[in-house]
Amino acid sequence: MTTVSLIILLICAMPLSYLLLLALASVRSASSLTASGRQPMHCFIIAIPAHDEADVIGATVQGLRTLDYPARLFSIHVVADHCSDDTATVARRAGAFVHERNEGPRTGKGAALSWLFQRVLDGGCDAVVVFDSDTQVHPDFLRVMDARLAQGAQVIQGQHVISNPDNGWFPALTWAMFLIDNRFQNLGRSNLGWSAKHMGDSICFRADVLRKMGWGEGLTEDYQLRQRLLLEGIRIVYEPAAIGYGEAAHSWTQARAQRARWLRGTRDASQKFARRLLVEGFKRQEGALLDGAFQAYLPSYSTLTMISGFALLVQLAVNSLIGPVFSRGVFTAWAVVLSLLFVYPFIGLALEKAPLKAYLAILSGPLFILWRTWLVVIARFGSKPVTWVRTAHGGQR
Repeated sequence: MTTVSLIILLICAMPLSYLLLLALASVRSASSLTASGRQPMHCFIIAIPAHDEADVIGATVQGLRTLDYPARLFSIHVVADHCSDDTATVARRAGAFVHERNEGPRTGKGAALSWLFQRVLDGGCDAVVVFDSDTQVHPDFLRVMDARLAQGAQVIQGQHVISNPDNGWFPALTWAMFLIDNRFQNLGRSNLGWSAKHMGDSICFRADVLRKMGWGEGLTEDYQLRQRLLLEGIRIVYEPAAIGYGEAAHSWTQARAQRARWLRGTRDASQKFARRLLVEGFKRQEGALLDGAFQAYLPSYSTLTMISGFALLVQLAVNSLIGPVFSRGVFTAWAVVLSLLFVYPFIGLALEKAPLKAYLAILSGPLFILWRTWLVVIARFGSKPVTWVRTAHGGQR
């Protein structure tokens, strides 16, 4: 039994080392970017997909109209996708160009954006920024993106911050996890010269990239597009100075459908692209491609923590019931692995200089890990179809 435990331990050492590498790479803060004082160079289209978002879309458009950027150099386009409320009217009154989509099935954000881009990308814009319908934006957002584009970046992911951590247990936990995710998964990758995550919101594309690649469709079109960009040699740059604020789901129940869609969508996309990323990564000797493959193949932090905790509990139970079957060295090694996984999120919060409430929120992480692991099992092995379900915004339930 010690041999089996040792083999599992060695297998788990790879994803743990990968996570620790990203954490170590994120210790260096992002280089400061001087956006103010420079003459704006680029023209932007701001694209917002919206389905029945009359409660929030007006405030979002009004906030975007006050951005610290010349009004002649950006326009706001809302696609009102199969809406049964006043989304189109509210957005139009707030000052957006509104495109009402009622044709075809409503399959989610990807289809709505693809439909919109077919109508607006023929103009003379330089870049496209995508926001969710509830996103509030830092005033310097477009100036920061303009500066990044001037440096040659093709795709730039801004920092997505959860705006409603005080609305309950789940929003608080999501807020804390996004602080860690932005630091480790995005800044860590950017510091290594790899590609940051495509988070679907507060992200900027050169128009030529979208003309060539499109946005894509599916349950997680953003995850799939990142993999396609990697195969094309295009990396997503992370820029924490470009900040967008969006709501998290207000409860575990609301979040369940959203998480199930993400997990099933990433599974489907990984099955399609992971092998190509791995082969091309070794062929081209490019770390960014290998990173894309590793992200698809290796277990997540939650899954790895579950495996490690279960392995340690099994060893404790067996040793207490039938004697010292497992060697002390293997037991100690599992304890070290689980300890590293425990302190991992707190290191991210420390690097982010997060307030105390973020640490308190993360202490409920074990419940999230159990919940997410169950959803992973359903996503991996379940046969029930998963469809896009709208996430309520603006305090809706």
